[in-house]
Amino acid sequence: MSQNRKNLPVARLALEDGSVFTGYAFGAVDRTQPISGEVVFNTGMTGYQEVLTDPSYTGQIVTMTVPHIGNYGINISEDMESTKVQVAGFVVKELANAPSNFRSQIRLEDWLAEQGVVGIAGIDTRALTRKLRIDGAMRGVLAAGDHDPAALVAAAKASPEMSGQNLACAVSATSNSSWSETLGGWQPIQGVVPDAGRRFNVVAIDCGAKSNILRNLADRGCDVTVVPWDAPAEAILELKPDGLFVSNGPGDPAAVDKTIAGLKKMHGELPIFGICLGHQMLGLSLGADTFKLKFGHRGCNQPVQNLATRKVEITSQNHGFAVEQKSLEKVGGEPTHINLNDRTLEGFRHKDLPIFAVQYHPEASPGPHDASYLFDCFVEMMLTGQSPTAEAMDTAQKRRNAVGA
Repeated sequence: MSQNRKNLPVARLALEDGSVFTGYAFGAVDRTQPISGEVVFNTGMTGYQEVLTDPSYTGQIVTMTVPHIGNYGINISEDMESTKVQVAGFVVKELANAPSNFRSQIRLEDWLAEQGVVGIAGIDTRALTRKLRIDGAMRGVLAAGDHDPAALVAAAKASPEMSGQNLACAVSATSNSSWSETLGGWQPIQGVVPDAGRRFNVVAIDCGAKSNILRNLADRGCDVTVVPWDAPAEAILELKPDGLFVSNGPGDPAAVDKTIAGLKKMHGELPIFGICLGHQMLGLSLGADTFKLKFGHRGCNQPVQNLATRKVEITSQNHGFAVEQKSLEKVGGEPTHINLNDRTLEGFRHKDLPIFAVQYHPEASPGPHDASYLFDCFVEMMLTGQSPTAEAMDTAQKRRNAVGA
């Protein structure tokens, strides 16, 4: 049943620095127990459903910087990045009065109510975002109902920090499964690069994998076997894969110790491609360091530069940690891409091993398709056994763009 907004209760978002934002609750308004999480912001102009269902947002209270949310409703049949809402809480400036889209199946607030997730609307998200940019992502508590603000601040201060948390174990698959769904009618407008003439057996380590990543792998002629985050290297190699994919996911990469240990054992055994958390864990497995970003990169408008060609692609991103570049170079990693906003590492290859990874999301849904060629590079690496150089990545991008010309 649709929620009557005239009767929605007050809601408060309290931050660890003592700030309290008061608005009204939507979604699971009867869930009066406060929820905690790291408060972050996403700059995407669209895609709130994909944000809400992205497992990488587990443990986080997500603020949308675009002021009007819910205007095109929710399509449960097609637009999911996982099987459920993953965020701890949701923060918006204004909740749309009525969705206006022929694909909409349910209103945002009614869907969140079914999922048991609380949202807060009616606050100044500009002020909140400015605070997070200046002071950094913070621990916070979100509560529906008239809770004591001081108690909520105290609860925020007592909540766990994101650093040190292994959240991949909370969102990963618990057993092996097969994935065969392709992009179907959602193929990028660039068109399809001719296939390699054979199919590839790919194992995907699920640390919170977005569905669209797996669709892209299947679309490139890969028979994908999804395995849990802590699958032993020996069990993965027994599947005789042509290549290994390491997925995105939430939390601190350094805390996902079992995955990192397994990756170390598979260096040189087969081609390995990583995205986001997978990028970070591959760096750690090689001996590099990671660090926490001040407020992270979250949105679908992040500029990334190819270091060899100086060409720029606009990318979708969602991460709060990064690989430290100098430590990576010391262990044989070669940077291929850099973030133009803060100069942090966005991609690397290993000079001697068939390993490459990117911090951003080439499967972007929604978002730019500039980086979809990276899945082609993975296929090429499985054929040649050589990690792609930045120049080779540029060639792959040109080839994909030319197909759709």
